[in-house]
Amino acid sequence: MIGWMQHLPILPVVIPLMCGALMLVIRDGNRRGRLAIGFLSIAGQLATAIALLCMTAGYLPTNWPDGVGVYLLGDWPAPFGIVAVVDRLSAVMLVVTALLGLAAWIYATARWDRAGVHFHPLYQFLLMGLNGAFLTGDLFNLFVFFEVLLAASYGLALHGSGRARVSAGLHYVAVNLVASFLLLIAMAMIYGVTGSLNMADLAARAGELGGPDRRLFESAAAILGIAFLIKAAAWPLNFWLPATYSNAGAPVAAVFMIMTKVGVYAVLRIGSLLLPTGAPAAFGGEWMFPVGIATLIFGIIGLIAAPQPERQASYCAIISSGTLFAALGMPGVTLTGPALFYLITSVLALGAFFLLLEMVERTQTFGADLLAVSLEAFDLEDPETPDTDDVVGVAIPAAMAFLGLSFVACALLIAGLPPMSGFVAKFSLLSAALTTAPVAPGVGTWVLIGSVLMSTLACLIALGRTGIRLFWSVEETITPRLRISEAGPVSLLIFACIGLTIWAGPVMNYLDETASYLGVPSAYINAVLTQNPGRIVSPMEALP
Repeated sequence: MIGWMQHLPILPVVIPLMCGALMLVIRDGNRRGRLAIGFLSIAGQLATAIALLCMTAGYLPTNWPDGVGVYLLGDWPAPFGIVAVVDRLSAVMLVVTALLGLAAWIYATARWDRAGVHFHPLYQFLLMGLNGAFLTGDLFNLFVFFEVLLAASYGLALHGSGRARVSAGLHYVAVNLVASFLLLIAMAMIYGVTGSLNMADLAARAGELGGPDRRLFESAAAILGIAFLIKAAAWPLNFWLPATYSNAGAPVAAVFMIMTKVGVYAVLRIGSLLLPTGAPAAFGGEWMFPVGIATLIFGIIGLIAAPQPERQASYCAIISSGTLFAALGMPGVTLTGPALFYLITSVLALGAFFLLLEMVERTQTFGADLLAVSLEAFDLEDPETPDTDDVVGVAIPAAMAFLGLSFVACALLIAGLPPMSGFVAKFSLLSAALTTAPVAPGVGTWVLIGSVLMSTLACLIALGRTGIRLFWSVEETITPRLRISEAGPVSLLIFACIGLTIWAGPVMNYLDETASYLGVPSAYINAVLTQNPGRIVSPMEALP
């Protein structure tokens, strides 16, 4: 493999780390410098993620066994050293994170980044934590990257002003501190029993445990699962999400959509490695399926009852987590591929929806502009922007038509109606559920199908009612002035979902292959534990 390409697996962590640190030494008044660094950073992360996706799929030449790339930090072999592991699953999550992060960041540059201090460094550290959580190969560094992304998210959740935002943000901080404490306790117990925190090594050692050690290991795995459930917003541990997401700034709420999926990713990753020999009671469908169904029902009730569009979007995020847990809790890996397709669609669609709702609010004649209050409170008016009462300066043509069509597209995506990718995801999910049973579908299959169809009906009713109220039933609306930097990110995410619809076949094939790969954990374990450290030849040594 080309020399520089062997460093690609660590670049999604190094790029935002270096750029975020560089932004901290740049004075606040140099906004253009921060914007340039931020764009180069996120564009670099997206390019790296796409390259890693192609390398794991075999589209680019590599020497990775079974498409699993292992990067040994400090050239120490696993399980003694820190490893970064990129495979099909982590590459997909990296691409989704970079795409959503780029759209939300562009939207924030219109004005939201000036509603408080240190937005851009915090945003980079958030992306660093997300990328690191998807790439790490051991539980301790998973905890470290969790804390990095959570510390950055605390600042972003409180970005701006307002009593409701601060109150919801403090609840968010308190709940996640408890989850982090549980995660730390679980890891200490696992290390005390096995002497290792490397996930591949744990999968190899878990099958050898017996007696009290086995029971202690499964208890630790159960605590670990509870911590991930809190972070994935599963019922009954998701009471913090609606208030936090609905009161956060629009670009912050949009990028937070991928954060709940980090918990789902962690459960899927660790469960796929430990289920064959480790902790079936902690990461199996025995609890994932009922928790997923309960989360779905809770989200449906909240969605129907919520009057504000932002809270409806928050409950839609809970519904997506419930759908994923219920699907992944079904036996086998048949539903894993469609579940991943649904994960991608729901993250992009809900991210676009949160951005869109902030623009739609400008058409209403009631309420005050929270962003304007934040700018005044922090005295962060941009000297390059003329003094105007408008939230933004340059109007795009047919603003109301754009908002209406985008709202319809997002509603179709979230509800899972044709012809958008949300329909492809749900149809594939339900079709796969019907084929899991060897003879006839069981009770669990029909419960899953009924719950998913109920969520579709609830989304259709709630979002249809909201759309009528926002666009048709009002007597007077204000035509908002929208920048291209605001309309563009929403269009980017919607067109990405349209692309998933057009190329649903190749994407689904890739995700089905990912599911098959996760069903055979030996490929991941062997790639990590058999990786031999090799000395990197410097350019001077390469000279004749």
